[in-house]
Amino acid sequence: MRVYRPEAGKLVRRDEPEPEPQRGEVLVRVRATSLNYRDLLILDGDHFTTGPGDLIPLSDAAGEVAAVGEGVTRFAAGDRVLGAFHSHWIAGRLPDTLVGYGNGQDGWLAEYRAVPEHALVALPDSLTYEQGATLPCAAVTAWTSLAGVRPGDVVLTLGTGGVSLFALQLAKQLGARVVATTSSEEKAAKLTELGADTVLDYRATPEWGKAVLDATGGRGADRIVEVGGPGTFAQSLVAAGTHHAEIALVGFVGAEGPPVEFMDLFRSGATIRKIWVGSREDTEDLLRWLAVRPLEPVVDGVHPFDDANAAVERFRSRQNFGKVVISAA
Repeated sequence: MRVYRPEAGKLVRRDEPEPEPQRGEVLVRVRATSLNYRDLLILDGDHFTTGPGDLIPLSDAAGEVAAVGEGVTRFAAGDRVLGAFHSHWIAGRLPDTLVGYGNGQDGWLAEYRAVPEHALVALPDSLTYEQGATLPCAAVTAWTSLAGVRPGDVVLTLGTGGVSLFALQLAKQLGARVVATTSSEEKAAKLTELGADTVLDYRATPEWGKAVLDATGGRGADRIVEVGGPGTFAQSLVAAGTHHAEIALVGFVGAEGPPVEFMDLFRSGATIRKIWVGSREDTEDLLRWLAVRPLEPVVDGVHPFDDANAAVERFRSRQNFGKVVISAA
């Protein structure tokens, strides 16, 4: 079978033996995978890695069950499946130890992958493999970030990465008002098409936190999906106002920014909740929601398996709008 492994910052295609499912395992024929920011960090050596440096990359995939090992009861050959982002976090509190795809164990950029049956969920027929492959990290992260959002709440999303776009789409389904940020007129128009009520240019308006307050009549955001980290957190605190908003602390894709002022944090009264994607149960909850309230994942493009490096470069350019998918069909 064909697989990719990293070598000097590039993906190198290799031929390796097809794995055989052991007891309790499912052999998945991978149909599609998608890229996340963490994948670039792993390839560039900037993300914490607990396994060998040549692990198969990518955490997100959808495919078809090719065979099952002894004792498997949850799936059968021919079933359509989705890989949960965390292979051993089934439900409840975040475990003390997690082994991630691509940085602690082999990921999904291969034609076949054998994984424990508990690491998979059923992929609904309403979603293509390419659409399903966009969900495990970005969509589940957005879903858990929005837990408890009510109709009429103000949700702030930052930029146009996968988490932010899913958060926008899901927040509108939940009845929220969405304020979004970007630095591109073209992307601003697309955000508006997706349902954003207000779009702010963070380069033209460096004090965009105050602009969020102005756009909401001084109220600020009730929920902030904070993906920028050091580069955006100080302004997110301003955008939170003073009414005890919740900041879902997702990532750190932004560059270094100004230090956080203690009094801004104190005045905001904001609750900060770390988001580590979500459990398998969270993934199943999202899929149940999508069965009732379908949405179409925003896909920038689908690249063939043999052009995986082109997909990585497209994603690295940050010119994409939506998920970059690699098809192994």
